Amino acid sequence: MFDRNIADGTKEIEADASELAGLPQDYIDRHKPDANGKVHLTTDYPDALPVFNFAKSDDLRRRMTLAFNTRAYPKNLDVLTSLLKTRYEIATLLGYSSWADYNAADKMIEKGQNIGDFIRQVKDASRPPAQKEFQMLLEEKKKTDPNATEIWDYERGYLSELVRRTRYDFDSQSVRPYFPFNQVKQGILDSAADLFHVSFQQEPNVPSWDPSVETWIVLDNGKPIGRFYLDMHPRPGKFTHAEMVPVLDGVRGKQLPEAILVCNFPVPTATDPGLMEYGDVETFFHEFGHLMHHILGGQQQWAGISGISMESDFVEAPSQMLEEWIRSPQVLAKFAKHYKTGEPIPAELVEKMNRASAFGRGSWVDRQNSYTAISYDVYKVKPEDVNFDKVTLDDTRIYTLIAPLPDTHMWASFGHLGGYSSAYYTYLWDKVIAEDFFLQFDRHNLLAGDAPMKYRRVVLEPGGSMSANDLVKNFLGRPANMVALQKWMGEEFESAPGATKAAGE
Repeated sequence: MFDRNIADGTKEIEADASELAGLPQDYIDRHKPDANGKVHLTTDYPDALPVFNFAKSDDLRRRMTLAFNTRAYPKNLDVLTSLLKTRYEIATLLGYSSWADYNAADKMIEKGQNIGDFIRQVKDASRPPAQKEFQMLLEEKKKTDPNATEIWDYERGYLSELVRRTRYDFDSQSVRPYFPFNQVKQGILDSAADLFHVSFQQEPNVPSWDPSVETWIVLDNGKPIGRFYLDMHPRPGKFTHAEMVPVLDGVRGKQLPEAILVCNFPVPTATDPGLMEYGDVETFFHEFGHLMHHILGGQQQWAGISGISMESDFVEAPSQMLEEWIRSPQVLAKFAKHYKTGEPIPAELVEKMNRASAFGRGSWVDRQNSYTAISYDVYKVKPEDVNFDKVTLDDTRIYTLIAPLPDTHMWASFGHLGGYSSAYYTYLWDKVIAEDFFLQFDRHNLLAGDAPMKYRRVVLEPGGSMSANDLVKNFLGRPANMVALQKWMGEEFESAPGATKAAGE
């Protein structure tokens, strides 16, 4: 019910056509004014995210943020309260002090208290780069508001885009012509085939729950080892985020593992190639990382240890590691070609894109850490002691430098409070591991050396047949540490000294 309320909670806002200034032309073309001259925008990702990043109108971004962060409110208040009470009852009946402690017991992190310790460690690591980035955003805002002292959450995406343009000479819209949906899809399939030494074959005319869904078989040396379904575009009532959904566990010699990719990317048509944002492509890589983990780990003797059935706070590591592939000129050269001319994406544009995409990583980690804290804080105490609005606002202020918009109830549409419950820390926990994994690959040739096949054999193929802590140690030769994450967050200042200097250092 919690997720259903979010899926059904799409909101709509009206805007004057003039308020679309700054948005991509293809976006404007898809949103024609009605008879009264009003444009109708929804809170679904393809509508909302471009507004956050590109709309020049502060008021439009503020209204969209207010609508986006009040989805499923107040419907999910009673649902989430009931969920917390039931989970707390289960945990205490089994002798645990809280759901957070119970939920951590079978995971890599082991104890609820360790989640709190991890949150503090991440804050210490991310705050220095996040403060540098905040100053850059504030200096950008002061160009139009000299007395500004804070950044509101509805300004963050837009100001970040301006910083990338002014300090890094990169306009993220400049890469969209190289990312039409069908090319990106094929490029990700080809990249995965090269990395994992598999091939993909589409199965035509397979019945499915929607005509747009595609069915694919994964082949290893010509032998089927898995099947997946691509459900890639938005429609009414559909899950509005992106996720990989396991359908069947694999059982060696008896049953192929199956999974669904559920995404909400632009729909390509005869007149619209469905140009994707940089972040959309990154998300596609991320979800495909989940998919390959489920398929390659799904060749076990027993269903219970197949695929992604290990400790659940490891499952985001393979997906976040594969995100890094979008930054490789070697990978992009294979599919990032202009949808009109066929021209490959220029090397200098890729270089600018990578420099600019490194901006904001400290702030991103801060934001993820605030979500992690919300997830932990609502589940670490008795349900009657939880005030969802207070926890959300307090943790946003403590762990980020961005001012939250009042009168929003982001927790009501924070779907991970249902599924991940107290374990949203998984994303940052696994980001630490993923960046450590990625350091083992040759940045100049990701397919070179022993790392690619070792990664498949040692990390993905064992599935849940051994502890994830052992998988990490077997690949790295040691436990993961914060060094790679700190290097990743600081990369923007290493690669763009001019930006650092401009920020007043």
